[in-house]
Amino acid sequence: MHRIRAITLDLDDTLWEIMPVIRRAEAALWAWLGENFPKIPEVFSPEAAYELREEVMTEHWDRNHDFLFLRKMVLERMAVTVGYSPDFVDDAFVVFDRVRNDVELYADVVPTLEVLSEHFSLIAVTNGNANLQRIGIRHLFDDVVTAVDVGAAKPARPIFDEAVNRADVTAQQTLHVGDHPEIDIVGAQEAGLRTAWVNRNGDGWPEHVAAPDVIISTIAELLTVLEPAIAHQASHSGHE
Repeated sequence: MHRIRAITLDLDDTLWEIMPVIRRAEAALWAWLGENFPKIPEVFSPEAAYELREEVMTEHWDRNHDFLFLRKMVLERMAVTVGYSPDFVDDAFVVFDRVRNDVELYADVVPTLEVLSEHFSLIAVTNGNANLQRIGIRHLFDDVVTAVDVGAAKPARPIFDEAVNRADVTAQQTLHVGDHPEIDIVGAQEAGLRTAWVNRNGDGWPEHVAAPDVIISTIAELLTVLEPAIAHQASHSGHE
């Protein structure tokens, strides 16, 4: 770990819990539709919308990394089916995004990132659509790499390669931090990065995949994990 110079961080379920947020955002969207375009919730249930999403994903397999595109396509199809013009779709997603970015950060996130940002390049790497500016932590990151930016979602290698490139380091000098064993850890391993699995729930590591370099239960534990890298930086600066 003493060679680490950059940290790539997953967002959803690593820095905050995502499913309660998505449920609230979807509820807000459906409530807005009910008030403004009532034929949609009259004809389509949330379950039917999910089935339609599966159809869209099959038809547009090359855009499955773009969650916003998929959601908009579903909404457009529902609108056309019940006789509405889909012109309102962007307005609908203003409603969705407002709630989607109203997240509750885990308590250890901000103080830890504040320390880490003094010593490492921090790059957010996400398959989702979180807006770090709205959430209030964009200033703690040097850059943000999304699946839409790259045209590929984790665990595909290009998104990790892009993050390493933006940090201007090598893969071996980069630690990827994430909560998902396959999407985060295996993907990062295959791209040559070091890995830290955030296991807040005490889950067992899947036996069918290679273990991460370290397992942590909070983001704050990164400060201990990365002590050798911080000390290495200090010793080198002392010789300059």
